[in-house]
Amino acid sequence: MAVLRRRRGAQLGAEPGGRAEPAPPRPAPSRPAAAMEGGSAAAEAAPVELEAEMEAARGALALLRLGPTGSGEAPCSVRAGRSGAERSGGRGDVPEPDRAAPQRNVLRKRRRWERVLAARRRRRPQERERNRARRPEGRGAARQRGRALAEERLLDARAAGPRLCVDLGVADRMTPKETSRLAAQIRRLYGANRRAERPFWLCLTELVPGSPIHRECLRMNDGFSGYLMDTTQESYLDLFPLDAIVYLTPDSENVLEDIDPKKVYVLGGLVDESIHKNLTLQRAREQSLQTARLPIREYMVKSTNTKNYYSETLAINQVFDVLLTYYKTQSWPDALKAGVSPGKGYVLPDGEKSVKIPQHDNAQENSLFPES
Repeated sequence: MAVLRRRRGAQLGAEPGGRAEPAPPRPAPSRPAAAMEGGSAAAEAAPVELEAEMEAARGALALLRLGPTGSGEAPCSVRAGRSGAERSGGRGDVPEPDRAAPQRNVLRKRRRWERVLAARRRRRPQERERNRARRPEGRGAARQRGRALAEERLLDARAAGPRLCVDLGVADRMTPKETSRLAAQIRRLYGANRRAERPFWLCLTELVPGSPIHRECLRMNDGFSGYLMDTTQESYLDLFPLDAIVYLTPDSENVLEDIDPKKVYVLGGLVDESIHKNLTLQRAREQSLQTARLPIREYMVKSTNTKNYYSETLAINQVFDVLLTYYKTQSWPDALKAGVSPGKGYVLPDGEKSVKIPQHDNAQENSLFPES
């Protein structure tokens, strides 16, 4: 390396602008011609050897990553490399930590979950077979038995039970909104009768196909055409004897005391929002029919409310709930409790803070204070 530095320094000094001044030429000693020819050949071979040595030195420095910079200065990466080795504890390059372990855990969990899913898929057909085998003994069979019992009870009521007719001859007096509500009440009425232990036999009279109430019944009631009840365009006057018909109206002066299976009870097809005073009573009187009202005044009292509202007009499904409960329990308090909502202003006297008001005339019905 010293030889290289000296030769490199000699070249730098020979270049223009170098630091060292060129040495004065020394007088060459007189030599024979042959010696001079050999010296000139050696002088020509010296630069070639120098270039080869420089090229080898560059290759060695490049292998050590310590090659010279473009400015000819030797870099200081040797010291930096040493300091890096010193910072790492003198161990040189340390390999990165193994990151394959977490990935192996994820893959193992995924494979285990796939095995669980495959086992579930294999068990699924077996579970379906077991469920199908249990269905005849489970809810499906119980539902079929319940449906068969309900149909049997309805057919018994048709043969010997009391009858309830809904008079749809007054349905033309209602608005479209009230017609829709009446169709919904008919659906509830039929559902309650189907679930009852002692049902009535139902009949919808003066139901004209294509009329607004008929279209609403078909639209709002699924399977309406298959209901176990009678639907006819005829009037109840043409179907039953007059002495067997009892028209139920809240405006009647007669109180319904009992339910006779031989009687036919008629409800006016009007919703509770339609307050047509004495409409059904007048219709029954014109037809010379017996009338009756529910014993609300006899078994219930007026409750104290801020609106001072009292009404005995009930929806047809509420009236039917009262009749069904009484026909089963033979108790008017239980029946009225089942059908008369507190919003009507009437409650049973037991456990209620209410004022008993004598029922003399319509002018005193809304009074909160009894006569002295």
